[in-house]
Amino acid sequence: MDNDNKIIITNVYKFYGKKQALKNIDLTIEQGMFGLLGRNGAGKTTLMKTLAALHNKQKGKITVCGVPIENAKEIRSITGYLPQDFSMYPSMTVSESLDYLGLLSGMDKKLRQERIEMLIKRVNLTEHKNKKVKALSGGMKRRLGIAQALLHDPKVLIVDEPTAGLDPEERIRFRNLLCEVAEDRIVILSTHIVGDIEATCEDIAIMNGGEILWKGTVSDLIREAEGKVYTCYIQKKFLPQIKKDYIVTGMLVQSEYTTVRIISDSTPDIRNVTPAEPNVEDAYMYCLYSRGCDVGGGEV
Repeated sequence: MDNDNKIIITNVYKFYGKKQALKNIDLTIEQGMFGLLGRNGAGKTTLMKTLAALHNKQKGKITVCGVPIENAKEIRSITGYLPQDFSMYPSMTVSESLDYLGLLSGMDKKLRQERIEMLIKRVNLTEHKNKKVKALSGGMKRRLGIAQALLHDPKVLIVDEPTAGLDPEERIRFRNLLCEVAEDRIVILSTHIVGDIEATCEDIAIMNGGEILWKGTVSDLIREAEGKVYTCYIQKKFLPQIKKDYIVTGMLVQSEYTTVRIISDSTPDIRNVTPAEPNVEDAYMYCLYSRGCDVGGGEV
């Protein structure tokens, strides 16, 4: 079997002292976009850092494009990583910061210039290449982050919560960029924002409490929630009770009445209730709920 374009994770465990951060992780990730979905604290960042050879595992086996994870130097040479708390040298310009990073990684001047020019254009920062990093918007900084992660032309790109805090336009632009980049490499998108997964990924895994709760395609996930999603039209005064009794995934408030979207294993005992087609957010919430996670009336 050709494993040169795959990440294979087998029975991986990790502890911080006595706290278990990863438990029995089994995943195979192939070329293209792969989504890792889970709420904050689910273990996504720990897994991402482990795959980037920034954290050690305690047990199990990981190979990245055929390279054992223990070969940290080689792993880092084929992996680009954009952390959630990404920062660059604030007083340098976009071009200067990329050139400095390329210099640190041992790239010769000619190659640096070629890669930097190409990447600045690819992430749509050409007009801002002489602007200081501290003057960039949040979205521009994330795009610069992608450029630095791609500087050494890695086989794998790992991005951790990249759209958190971005406005809708920047979020869409960033997701489109990731999809373009994923045409010729593995891109792992770790996020708690369901819309990012829905817009970019077909293959996904859901994490909770350091474990893989579910893995498969987005279509399969939605299929699991079929027949479990309902809408009802209620007076606002009944809303607290509905939220107490059911998992609420959406609300549309209209004067004294509210249209509520709920998850239930059986038809809810509510007037004006009708079945609804599940979306990815419904399916994600149903996945958590059906596997015994505390979803607190739908508020994750």
